[in-house]
Amino acid sequence: MRHDDDRLIAADALDRVTWAMRRAEWAAQAWKDQRLRPLGLAAAQYTLLINVHSDPGLTGAELARRLNVTPQAVASQVTRLEERGHLERRPHPRHRHVQELHLTDAGREILRDADAVIVEIEQQIAEKLGPEKTSQLRALLDEVADAVRAP
Repeated sequence: MRHDDDRLIAADALDRVTWAMRRAEWAAQAWKDQRLRPLGLAAAQYTLLINVHSDPGLTGAELARRLNVTPQAVASQVTRLEERGHLERRPHPRHRHVQELHLTDAGREILRDADAVIVEIEQQIAEKLGPEKTSQLRALLDEVADAVRAP
């Protein structure tokens, strides 16, 4: 395919591996959002909560880097989750301008419910693929993550 300049755009551009990964991620995120909606959570909020659960005391900036989103996006979600009583900000013990993020009891409860939903989704995917393909997929995705981090 050619457009306004002489550079060629491959006809199979949307058939590339990276697009297949992205389509799978979009589909999984949409499914998570749909299933988490009755709990009043979005998939992005689940992701934030599970990361704070796994690493209590993360700062908003650390979380943004980990999730590859802007600090503003994290701040917005943190504010929503804090207003609902799921998260709390605590002063950092050494840096007075830094706040750490921690789950509240209500946050741990909603996270347990949300994680059960995510486990069901993952089980359905694993059942569809079977144990061998599930294991292969996980290994391949880990290799992709390593490959794109290498350069």
